[in-house]
Amino acid sequence: MLSPLKATLYAILAICISSLSSAVIAASENSFDCRQLADDTKLASPLDWLERSMMASQCYVFRAQAIRISPGGVRTLALAHEIHDGVIREVTRYLDGPAVIYERYGRLGRNGILMRRSANGSPGAALQKIDHHYRLTLGDEERVAGRPSMRLDIEPRDKLRYGHRLWLDLATGLPLKQNLVDVEGQILETFQMTELIEPTLYSQSVTLEPLPSVSTGPWQPSWLPRGYVSIALPPTLGFSSKTMSHRLYSDGLSSFSLFVQPIKNKKEALLPGIHRLGISYAAVRHLRFDEEHILQVVVLGELPPKVLYRIASRMEFLGDADQGQQEPAP
Repeated sequence: MLSPLKATLYAILAICISSLSSAVIAASENSFDCRQLADDTKLASPLDWLERSMMASQCYVFRAQAIRISPGGVRTLALAHEIHDGVIREVTRYLDGPAVIYERYGRLGRNGILMRRSANGSPGAALQKIDHHYRLTLGDEERVAGRPSMRLDIEPRDKLRYGHRLWLDLATGLPLKQNLVDVEGQILETFQMTELIEPTLYSQSVTLEPLPSVSTGPWQPSWLPRGYVSIALPPTLGFSSKTMSHRLYSDGLSSFSLFVQPIKNKKEALLPGIHRLGISYAAVRHLRFDEEHILQVVVLGELPPKVLYRIASRMEFLGDADQGQQEPAP
């Protein structure tokens, strides 16, 4: 049985997983025409390959078998990516260990970024921003899951974020294999398809649900890694906005969540410090607002733990023009 600490952190992590794709959605349109991927123009640059992968992850209907290798062990998965009347449905089933099923609808896809080519056919502005913080290079063609693929290395330009290695299917652009790499170059996690079954391009448009406005609050981080910005967060089940503030930040490829919550029962509070959850970390800090009110700050994501803790340590109360400092709510 999980301890109360771990149970709470995993509950928060579940929210991050369900929100991850929205962290890096870059399109402002309500739909994306998947038929654009039928263009067989040769992809020349690393940004072209990244864009194609992002769109393919939304626009192809397929089934797959996969494995995930992480510090927690090896898990096997069955994947299904379907599109019905423009609405995406993705189901991930873990085939060993605890029975876990993730199901996502609408704009939620594996890579989570939906790009729309600009008028001149070049990658969108969001991809150009990614290039500011990551160095993208193409490797050699390799064989993964019995299919020819192109290797794409995504190396951070600083020590404030993790890197990625992608093996992209030559025929579709779908990511057949992904490595998450830490600042020392060590592989934190490998996700790899072992079989890609019947990939078929959807011949219509995929619906993109509108996002709500970016959430705000009196407590804000005074420091963020360069390139990370606050983004819109869809309504999340499980936590009331009256009891917990949840904000999401992204640099276009990676994201982290920031939670601020009043501590009403010290026995239920999380221990301050760094907690590990698989390949993710949670940085926890307690802030005293006044003699009666203490707030709990949790920063959670797939970033270096020192970065998460620095964000949690740099919180400041900006208040509200009408409220002054009378309201300690998150």
